[in-house]
Amino acid sequence: MIDYQSRRQKLYDVMAREGIALLVIEDTEGRRDPALRWFSGHPQDALLYLSVDKKSLLVPWDINMALLYGKADMVIPYGEFERRPVAAAKGAAEKLKVPPGSKIEIPPVVPYPLFLDYVGSLTDYDIICRTEGLHGEVEKLRAVKDEEEILIYRKAAAITNEIIGLLEKNVRTGKIRTELDAALFIEAAARRRGCDGTGFTTLAAGPERSFGIHAFPPYTAAPFAGKGLSILDFGLKYAGYTTDVTLTFARDPSPAQEKLLNLVEKAYKLALSMVCNGAGARDIARAVDSLFGKSKKTMPHGLGHGIGLEEHESPSIRSRGDNSWVLCPGMVFTLEPGLYDPIHGGCRLENDILLADSGLEVLTEAKIFRL
Repeated sequence: MIDYQSRRQKLYDVMAREGIALLVIEDTEGRRDPALRWFSGHPQDALLYLSVDKKSLLVPWDINMALLYGKADMVIPYGEFERRPVAAAKGAAEKLKVPPGSKIEIPPVVPYPLFLDYVGSLTDYDIICRTEGLHGEVEKLRAVKDEEEILIYRKAAAITNEIIGLLEKNVRTGKIRTELDAALFIEAAARRRGCDGTGFTTLAAGPERSFGIHAFPPYTAAPFAGKGLSILDFGLKYAGYTTDVTLTFARDPSPAQEKLLNLVEKAYKLALSMVCNGAGARDIARAVDSLFGKSKKTMPHGLGHGIGLEEHESPSIRSRGDNSWVLCPGMVFTLEPGLYDPIHGGCRLENDILLADSGLEVLTEAKIFRL
């Protein structure tokens, strides 16, 4: 069972050091933040208030769901605050006995007019809204998975691997012929195995559309896994956490397509060999960029990213100069080298990686399938 109080305690300690009396976490339409679920267990559509004296208040839109899932010291329906975030913050400060003059930190994504509303309404408090603040600390906390999260990921990966095997079988036997077949098969297979569904919209791109990093629309009724290169990028959401894998199906590839396949496989092996405790995420990404550069190829996206309650979390595995992430035990992330050509099509290979105390663990079994 997840110990939400222990998770919150880690943040309370940071709040005390920084002199923040109350933190506002908001997950509402237009301003989603899965930190709500990470700290309280409530799936979505609520505000969570954490006070430095180690008290929590959950303000949900749906009180019935909150009573079922939410884990907080107090739960008050959003309707009691007219479903207005500023009114809810004022009420939370009163309920949690936040002293006048204290600092209240609101989410960095709050639009400026709403920020002014906070300032104008909570005149007894110092309203803090900053990019690198407590919400950045939350990002760091969520980047390192705890034991319960790792157990969830091993289960989610096992289901994902089972479906990968079924996809390969059904493609080879001709049961999956179109992008639509692949996408709908994944959705149904995931739910039959106890998943919440897919973690994001499945991307199925046949030979005519695989040249795009993310084809648009994500899938159509076009042929899949025909002659050339086809990409299938999907994730399964289990207990709120999503996997993220990409398979490439290659049928009778041309010499140019075979070169893309070999380069991507080589890049994946190189990246995997560099994963260890203390490795710089940027260093790994730069090594892959250098490998592709020697063949005069460029990867137009990052090498990987963290996963969790969202499909894209920290750490970032990319070569940008501002990437300072260092890998450490407990991180779960993807490695997904890919190359794309408007004539020959695209190829990407993506697996989910756990850096455990004992070393690297490849959770998923995605690969390039040569048909």
